[in-house]
Amino acid sequence: MTTTTDRPAVADEHADAHVDVAALTEQLLGQYADLRREARAVVGTPEFQKIEGLAMAEHRERILHQLRELVAHHDVLRAFPTRLGGADDHGGSLARFEELVAGDPSLQIKAGVQWGLFASAILHLGTEHHHDTFLPAAMSIEVPGAFAMTETGHGSDVSAIGTTAEYDRETQEFVVHTPFRAAWKDYLGNAALHGTAAVVFAQLVTAPEGAPRVNHGVHAFYVPLRDPATGEFLPGVGGEDDGLKGGLNGIDNGRLHFDHVRVPRTNLLNRYGDVAPDGTYSSPIASPGRRFFTMLGTLVQGRVSLDGAAVNASKLALAIAVTYAGQRRQFVAEGPDETVLLDYQRHQRRLLPLVAEAYAATFAHEELLAAFDEVFSGRGDTPEGREDLETLAAALKPASTWGAMRTIQECREACGGAGYLAENRLVGLHQDLDVYVTFEGDNTVLHQLVGKRLLTEYGRALKAGGAGDVARAAAERAVHRTPLIRAVQTISDVGDARRSAGQLRDEETQRELLTDRVEVMVAELAMALRTASKLSPAEAAALVNAHQHELIEAARAHAERVQWEAFTRGVHATTDPGTKRVLTWLRDLFGLALVEQHLAWYLVNGRLSAGRARTVSSYLDRLLVRLRPHAQDLVDAFGYGPEHLRAPIASGDEAARQDEARAHFRAQRVAGREPVPEKHAR
Repeated sequence: MTTTTDRPAVADEHADAHVDVAALTEQLLGQYADLRREARAVVGTPEFQKIEGLAMAEHRERILHQLRELVAHHDVLRAFPTRLGGADDHGGSLARFEELVAGDPSLQIKAGVQWGLFASAILHLGTEHHHDTFLPAAMSIEVPGAFAMTETGHGSDVSAIGTTAEYDRETQEFVVHTPFRAAWKDYLGNAALHGTAAVVFAQLVTAPEGAPRVNHGVHAFYVPLRDPATGEFLPGVGGEDDGLKGGLNGIDNGRLHFDHVRVPRTNLLNRYGDVAPDGTYSSPIASPGRRFFTMLGTLVQGRVSLDGAAVNASKLALAIAVTYAGQRRQFVAEGPDETVLLDYQRHQRRLLPLVAEAYAATFAHEELLAAFDEVFSGRGDTPEGREDLETLAAALKPASTWGAMRTIQECREACGGAGYLAENRLVGLHQDLDVYVTFEGDNTVLHQLVGKRLLTEYGRALKAGGAGDVARAAAERAVHRTPLIRAVQTISDVGDARRSAGQLRDEETQRELLTDRVEVMVAELAMALRTASKLSPAEAAALVNAHQHELIEAARAHAERVQWEAFTRGVHATTDPGTKRVLTWLRDLFGLALVEQHLAWYLVNGRLSAGRARTVSSYLDRLLVRLRPHAQDLVDAFGYGPEHLRAPIASGDEAARQDEARAHFRAQRVAGREPVPEKHAR
């Protein structure tokens, strides 16, 4: 920990600013605080912690053992029906799983494969027969399972997968087949070694007597893979081990292929589509497109849990790096002692905005988790509720996983050579978290989905408002771009930097800046794509492709605003005045750092003058000075102890080394034995 003597003095005008660490920790833990603490207690024990450098085969077996220990002793079945031993607690279940990342990210993902994907697909895509027949063994890990959706040739484009499941009326079976190499199921957890069954996604093809063969689109099937006694593949099933990966090597990822493998008709998970004995297809959802997205929407929990786990990984990295920076000394600025790293402005610039981002992501994730529980508990399970949940998850999962990669890398660099040692966790976290940005939906593809939803909502709003609103919106954009408005704003900024800074720290000003950016970007996209509906499909696709970058950037801007709004609600919910003041500064740091990052946009679009733009950076520097004394408290409030960080540089060892070095040189000075520097001896 950083001692109070190592921290710069706090200005009198901010003397009431402080952090009630215990209360803030409770707030950050959120509505599932008790469940999170229980999970952290589990991963705080050596039995559930990653052993760096462990051979891949040993790591895989260790993770499987840990998974079995979880199900035997640690209440991991909360999301499942009460009648089967669960608790029907969907939000609480994810909150627990997200915390496993502090023990070993491989454990978190392996648990996600078994219970969040394989077993959950049976639960959400199957009906009572499947729940009774397949779910108990999946829950207990009697049957380790794979989630066979992704193919070598089709990752995010699930609707185009090549695997087929064609119905045979004579035997009342589905014939599952991968007709070419690119249709092999790939990157699947539990596929290389442990899985004895899989939920396989395939194109469902039927041909009732006298009718043509019809492809009803992607559906899910329960398919046995291996003989549980021998571990050998069943007839027609084959596969390969994906081998060593860049991270997460405790998971046995592999490939699967099927050569006309037959499964009973009743192995179709038929909640959203069924096939009668005579081959007649039926579904409660008439539209094939809506049916497909409804089926995939039931699996959104993977994105929700990755969002939470990525935020937790960022917190771990920041707790390590900030603690180290508050103890490590380098270079003499004044006096006899070297300067603590975190007292350097550049080091503050490196780490404190990332702390602010972690807080924003934490508050946003808590709201995402609440929305998830609202839908999956049934309280808010409406088409609109599911669509909103899917859009929010598709916005936040990319923001937090990309944010985790930036954060961990910056923390690694900020810790110098010590950060590169495996024992200090940062390189391992970076390797394990890397794939989070591409699985459960590639981040870029997810942001395209968000961008399209924003355009849809914009179109609905225009239809509701009428042509007058369109004209006013276009007029407003034109006014903001005129030289006159920029000149007037420049004049109003000149000579009053304090007033300019005061406006920037105003909550409504920040909200307007962040919201305006999203709205203008979406409006411009809508204008650019307005002719798409009148073009041929190929021409329309080309037009959309030409604006793909803008679409993704609009989604990024939307995600940033969502996080800022959640952070602001978190600030308002804080009851301790001193803590609220510090969190307000931290929220301002987050919001204005985003404005600084996008200054070119604000200048080009006339939202900020050059003078105001300069004020953004100078005010950020003032915020860093105010937040510096509270940096350690802010990362301590994440609630992770030494048993979670497990990094020697964050254990107090560095402070002891520095104290020893200072005592040595102090003793030399007192005894008069300190040598005179050469430049002073002349």
